[in-house]
Amino acid sequence: MIITVASGKGGTGKTTVAINLALAMAPDHGATKDSPLPSSHPVFLDCDVEEPNAALFLKPIITQQDEVGILIPEVDFDKCTACGRCAEVCAYHAIAVIGQNVLVFPALCHGCGSCTLNCPEGAIHEVLHVTGVIEQGRADHQRIERREDESRLPAQPDQLNRPTTGGIAFGHGILNVGEPMAVPIIRQLKQQAIPKDTVDRVVILDASPGTACPVVETMREADFVLLVTEPTPFGLHDLRLTVEVARDELGLPVGVVINRDGIGDRGVEVYCAAENVPILMRIPFDRRIAEAYSEGVPLLEVLPEYRERFLSLYERIVAAVAERG
Repeated sequence: MIITVASGKGGTGKTTVAINLALAMAPDHGATKDSPLPSSHPVFLDCDVEEPNAALFLKPIITQQDEVGILIPEVDFDKCTACGRCAEVCAYHAIAVIGQNVLVFPALCHGCGSCTLNCPEGAIHEVLHVTGVIEQGRADHQRIERREDESRLPAQPDQLNRPTTGGIAFGHGILNVGEPMAVPIIRQLKQQAIPKDTVDRVVILDASPGTACPVVETMREADFVLLVTEPTPFGLHDLRLTVEVARDELGLPVGVVINRDGIGDRGVEVYCAAENVPILMRIPFDRRIAEAYSEGVPLLEVLPEYRERFLSLYERIVAAVAERG
């Protein structure tokens, strides 16, 4: 099952929910061979490639790093006749023909390959334009729970290759500074890190805030979208937008987690009842949670009693997906 955790508004606690849901389902913490929950370790992907921060909490050991990007056109001017066909077929105006000059704008290119396919002289080929990196590794909960002084020690060589029976398979993308397009990195992160068979695997995708293209790409092909909001007018406004994208446009089942429950008003509850959007979990406004977050400590380490609540949240998600068919 693939679960995308999203929020229209930034700062609602989306990453907190995503991280602790993954931790609760790790075999070391939650599911066992006798449990109805998946017995294999979950996969956690931080798809907020412009500002990935899940690694601050999960403290993964990175074992693989790959440069990624998009294929952009490169023109062979010995063959080019400046006919302008490449510019005609480019939907994004990433290539222009001015006189006998052909100009390529990498920041606008989406890597669709139309210019290469349509060049009558075969004067265009594609080259990789690196826009970021993808890092993958493993987050071991025992390593997460080490004391502060130990967590600052560099990993020993034997740690890098040690097998783990539990933990979390981790991956995130990092967009290079100055690059405008996050979607290609998110798409390649999902292609590389999501197992082909997710029947008995849980994949948690932590989306970026908002409802723009990176969020849509993170939601795409998910089995369920978990929306984290807060009971304020701003939280309600952006929740409405996200429900419209996830449920009404993409046709995905959705559910809500209300974080900082107890502040604000009842607008979110009224909206969810009217729109038949289930509220699956409530997290109260608790200073201990905020203090732990500010120190990079997962909620389950400070309040272990929440583990059962997150496991219950997962069971409700499974029930919602099954009910939808």
